[in-house]
Amino acid sequence: MNTSDDRLTDDNGSQTKIQRCGYVAIVGRPNVGKSTLLNKILGQKLSITSRKPQTTRHQLLGIKTTEFIQVLYVDTPGLHEKTAKEINRYMIRSATRAIRDVDLIIFVVDRLVWNQDDELVLKHVQRSGTTTLLVVNKVDLLKDKTRLLPHLEMLRKKCEFSHMIPISAMNGHNLDTLESLTEENLPESHFYFPEDQITDRSQRFLVSEIIREKIMRQLGEELPYEITVQIESYHRVKKVLDIQALILVEREGQKGILIGKGGVQLRKIGTEARKDIESLLSEKTMLRLWVKVKTGWSDDERTLKSLGYHDL
Repeated sequence: MNTSDDRLTDDNGSQTKIQRCGYVAIVGRPNVGKSTLLNKILGQKLSITSRKPQTTRHQLLGIKTTEFIQVLYVDTPGLHEKTAKEINRYMIRSATRAIRDVDLIIFVVDRLVWNQDDELVLKHVQRSGTTTLLVVNKVDLLKDKTRLLPHLEMLRKKCEFSHMIPISAMNGHNLDTLESLTEENLPESHFYFPEDQITDRSQRFLVSEIIREKIMRQLGEELPYEITVQIESYHRVKKVLDIQALILVEREGQKGILIGKGGVQLRKIGTEARKDIESLLSEKTMLRLWVKVKTGWSDDERTLKSLGYHDL
């Protein structure tokens, strides 16, 4: 989608379209649909999703390139007030840093909801001084659509947003408008990445996130957030990608829940993860999972850094 009519004239007098490229942070409190929005815009699953808040822990760059436009979407962890553990503080730092370092902010909120965490996000957005599009997500779930306009008026009084766009990230409603406005706000620039690249993250990282997603989707109500995945081995044997992954939990009881009776639960997680990995990488995969107890990992700065939770 290329909406800008900006053109320049080359040495031969012919007109060519100006390239635009820039970073766009997708921010909001937990569970408003930021990752779903990124995946829908990219047209493929890159960022993991689940119904459990704070599924996203790391900044994830999603790159969408068309003929003259390259948008570098930064999916961020949800901003929230609870910072009891080091991993929560890491997520807050990751999200606030993204807000400071981009060309445009997409601030996502959930339907008619506005709470203290939304206020927290707004404070960071206002402090940045960056042009911001306010996106009201999940409007397809509103039973009484007449309540939307008064809510938008209330939001308009809170901040001078560049635009306010009601959308449904799940079904794609009004995303064409959002993308057009996004592109219009990008600076003139050459592309930063090759046109066929969709992220700056490694395959190992994406694989670990897929595994973590399956755990959260299947056991989200039974397990707390103190779970992470570390890729121990990643290599090809003949035409098969052989992956060995370690799942870290903090207590012995969590290990039992993950493995399940007779290993049934862990096998189910592995099967679902393998399917998504093969779909993402387009190659046959053998995935082996282990579970290990590492007490206190989520609140230990040194351990978090060794597991990849470090400020970029």
